[in-house]
Amino acid sequence: MKTHVEMLMEMGVASDDANQYIEDLEATLPRYGIADSRLRLAHFFSQVLHESGLMRYDVENLNYSAKALRAVFGKYFKSDDEAAAYARQPERIANRVYANRLGNGAESSGDGWRYRGRGLIQLTGKDNYQAFAEWIGDERVLSEPDIVSTDYAVHSAVYFWDRNKLNAIADRDDVVLLTKRINGGVNGLSHRRELLNKANGLLAMLDVASTQLA
Repeated sequence: MKTHVEMLMEMGVASDDANQYIEDLEATLPRYGIADSRLRLAHFFSQVLHESGLMRYDVENLNYSAKALRAVFGKYFKSDDEAAAYARQPERIANRVYANRLGNGAESSGDGWRYRGRGLIQLTGKDNYQAFAEWIGDERVLSEPDIVSTDYAVHSAVYFWDRNKLNAIADRDDVVLLTKRINGGVNGLSHRRELLNKANGLLAMLDVASTQLA
C-alpha cells in the first residue's frame, strides 16, 4: 500500500519536500474536513502542488523580467520603459503591485514586500496575514511574516482553504471555481487539472481507510 509521501512523490514532489510537510498535513487536514473524502484530498493536493511549484516554493517568486511584468502585471506597468525600470527587482515589484490593496499601505510603506505571498497557497497581503495571525493564535505573523513560510506553510494553506469554504467547491468537483477562488483567475488551469487527475488515480489506489490522513 502506498503512503501519502509516496503519492506526493509520484505527483512530482521531491522526497525531502514531501517529508518536510507530511507531518503537518496529517495533523491538520482531518481537523478541517479536507481528509473526509478522496475528492477533497485530490483537489487540495492538486491546488497546493500547483501554487507551490510541487512544494518547492514557500515564498512568492517576484523576480520578473520586463516582458513578464507586462504580461502578468500589465495593469501596474503600462509601458515597456516602466516595466524595465522595475525588472529583476523583486522587492520593488512587490511594493508596487500590492500597494494600496489587501490591507497594504502605499508603495513606499514596504507592505507589499513584507506581506508578499508565503506558504503553500501563497497567503498575500496585510489583511490576510492579520486574519491568519488571529486564526493560528500567533501575533508574530505580522511582526515576523517569514514564519508563515518557515513554520506555517501548511497551516496557512489550510486556513485559506477553510476560511474560503473550499471543501464545498471541491465536493462539487469544480476545479475552475476552485482555481478562481485561489488564484483570482484561471492561471495554470491545465496543470491543475493534470495534477487533479493524478491525485484522484493515486488516492484510488490507497485503501479506503487510508484516504483519511490520520
